[in-house]
Amino acid sequence: MQDVLSALNGLRRTPLLIRAARIGVCDYNRAVHLPRHLGPAALPRAAEALVRLMEIEAAQERDRTARAAGYRAARHVDVLIAMMGEARHLRAPQTAPA
Repeated sequence: MQDVLSALNGLRRTPLLIRAARIGVCDYNRAVHLPRHLGPAALPRAAEALVRLMEIEAAQERDRTARAAGYRAARHVDVLIAMMGEARHLRAPQTAPA
């Protein structure tokens, strides 16, 4: 878990993308957002979802820096929102069942 969070903390992206994602993360709902990026299968655990999202985001970043014709900033921001949401979910203290 710490390796995933360390890798996430090491990411450096343009401030505008990060600012947009921070605004959007307050409305993050993993049941709605994750299937858009990971498909309709059962929701994975937060660490697994975060690893997969980071792979998707890395491809988005490559497209952005290469100025690829298919790059969409809105999709990039949406992936960053999901990454931030999953990181919050991962960092949240786990409550034991009562």
